[in-house]
Amino acid sequence: MEKKSARILVFSTEKISDPAIDMAGLLKLHYPPTVYTIAVPCSSGIKPRWIMHAYDKGFDGVFIAADGSDCTYGETCTEKTGHIVGITHQMMKEKNIDPARLRMAAICSVCSESFVKQIKSFNQYLLQSTKS
Repeated sequence: MEKKSARILVFSTEKISDPAIDMAGLLKLHYPPTVYTIAVPCSSGIKPRWIMHAYDKGFDGVFIAADGSDCTYGETCTEKTGHIVGITHQMMKEKNIDPARLRMAAICSVCSESFVKQIKSFNQYLLQSTKS
């Protein structure tokens, strides 16, 4: 039987992207039921080892819903998070994990539709990449 949904771990930020994800549910915007979220204060605080641990635990992909320029912790949040993603991509390559299994996008507090679109696209990529 073919998988219909990839297991995706989402790191969302408490004040910005998490409300958008909650709103997606309230608006009944559908995305795969195998999406799990962990709220963090700021995406720049995510540790590469946390992301790698998700792959060790069987997640197909990790999505970082960053604040972008709306971060209350500083203007360089997106830059710092991008640096974390870069470090993690290197670690993934060393373990022969496709770096495309880690995505990051800025999700604002009212970007529910954007979040759902990103997750659906990521899910499709992950399902196609596991076929080959």
